[in-house]
Amino acid sequence: MAEVFFVGVDVGTASVRAALVTREGLIKSTAEKPISIWEPQSDHYVQSSNEIWEKCCAVVKEVTRGVERSQVQGLGFDATCSLVVLDQSFQPVPVTHEGDNQKNVVMWMDHRASEQAARITNTGHRVLSRVGGVMSPEMQPPKLLWLKENLKESCWNKAAHFFDLPDFLSWKATGSLTRSLCTLVCKWTFCPPEGWDVGFWSSIGLADLTESNFSKIGSATCSPGSPLGDGLTQEAAAELGLEPGTAVGASLIDAHAGGLGVIGADVKGFQLPCEDLPITTRMAVICGTSSCHMAVSEKPLFVPGVWGPCLSAMVPGLWLNEGGQSATGQLIDHMVKGHASYRQLLQKVHQSVSPTGGNIYCYLNQHLDSMANSGSAVDLLASSLHVWPDFHGNRSPLADPNMKGMVIGLSLSQTLDDLALLYLATVQALALGTLHILEAMKESGHDIRTLFLCGGLSKNPLFVQIHSNATGLPVVLPDQTEAVLVGASILGACASQNNTTIHEAMARMARAGKVVQPDQRLVSFYQKKYKVFMRLMDHQREYQTIMSQS
Repeated sequence: MAEVFFVGVDVGTASVRAALVTREGLIKSTAEKPISIWEPQSDHYVQSSNEIWEKCCAVVKEVTRGVERSQVQGLGFDATCSLVVLDQSFQPVPVTHEGDNQKNVVMWMDHRASEQAARITNTGHRVLSRVGGVMSPEMQPPKLLWLKENLKESCWNKAAHFFDLPDFLSWKATGSLTRSLCTLVCKWTFCPPEGWDVGFWSSIGLADLTESNFSKIGSATCSPGSPLGDGLTQEAAAELGLEPGTAVGASLIDAHAGGLGVIGADVKGFQLPCEDLPITTRMAVICGTSSCHMAVSEKPLFVPGVWGPCLSAMVPGLWLNEGGQSATGQLIDHMVKGHASYRQLLQKVHQSVSPTGGNIYCYLNQHLDSMANSGSAVDLLASSLHVWPDFHGNRSPLADPNMKGMVIGLSLSQTLDDLALLYLATVQALALGTLHILEAMKESGHDIRTLFLCGGLSKNPLFVQIHSNATGLPVVLPDQTEAVLVGASILGACASQNNTTIHEAMARMARAGKVVQPDQRLVSFYQKKYKVFMRLMDHQREYQTIMSQS
């Protein structure tokens, strides 16, 4: 009997990836292609939906090369929560002042709509209770309002379809306009079972989106992993190199796919505090360019500054709360590459005979080890250097996109040692930011016992260990390092009816790999570091208040 496979496709911030995955969740092959990002002006980030789809087709063809088409029984997509704009003929509509039709995607990290987001927050509308009380410029309503107010002739009046990027991909594959509850609930204010709130859209100046039963933003919805249409259309199947009719599951936002790929993992034998408890005691942290902190609950829990509760947005039947940090991998890169000793670091990495593979972060981790005294923890090296990490605003739990970053403890020295210490202090600040989100969730009723990390930063052992040390919780790493791709493939497995439910697919395809325990010697150190972290928060907010009054 021929082996059965599923394909998971992940559209991240800067690349498209695909994986061929077995019914047991083992990745057989992967492929990756870069995608373009344009920044036409400050805080504006745009992409091309045509280019993204072309790259999706390329990576799917690559990972399925060598297997019979009939062996691929399901396909699932995840993507960043970016906004795609198409006209009545489903052709791209430009989202920039320059009017380039190919640039028709407002990226998730685009903060052009900060002023519109603030106005929406000031309405105090009831839907805001589902997004932590504050509308983020990374959500779709403020972006839509910005397009109407700033590009009415060139974009708004021509637009007939507004998609979250994950839903755009499933539409391209199947022709189905049914949207995933994941996208609509998390980023568009849709609230099942009631649905869209007409009063909300009218109150913010977007009543025109309520016409024709909300046809421009989605009339029909379904849970993630539900089969869409009749599967792959003839055209999409030809472009992807798969059989027409291949099942396609309703999509997920990329972070939620990562959550699906880890949070339900079997942990028997690892002696973890969550072993005999429900998955509501777990938090999935998907850490890459940005980070998302996903926790589920059986009842709706309202956490100030944290998105949700969202019913069935990740795991059907459970309520999702989503915290996050707008810049994590992006912040680390910014701090390291902007340092005066960055060129020296590149030279050292190039000259190194150690097996770093040219990875600057592997080298920095080794350099920090060499700086630490024998038997002393690397963490202690940054006892006098502190970072407030909100260089791109605070997503959670302050929900303040206007927050700025801060570094305390700098000297005139600009050596490679100083660069390594700044890198260390930045990683610590990000871990303390996770602790800040954890504390907010616990105060509102969550009982988190274990962290499950995936994404690019989870491959950095220093980042993982410091997250465990700072939070005091064990960290589980997935058996398959590309957990986001496993999560996307779970959607295809569910749609193909090889698994009857998402829960069943998670139990079969997600598995724990390595467990990292906190270093108990560092408890008091991180307690002190967290006090400094919170003081930095107070100072930064005070500075903002003072300057806003002048």
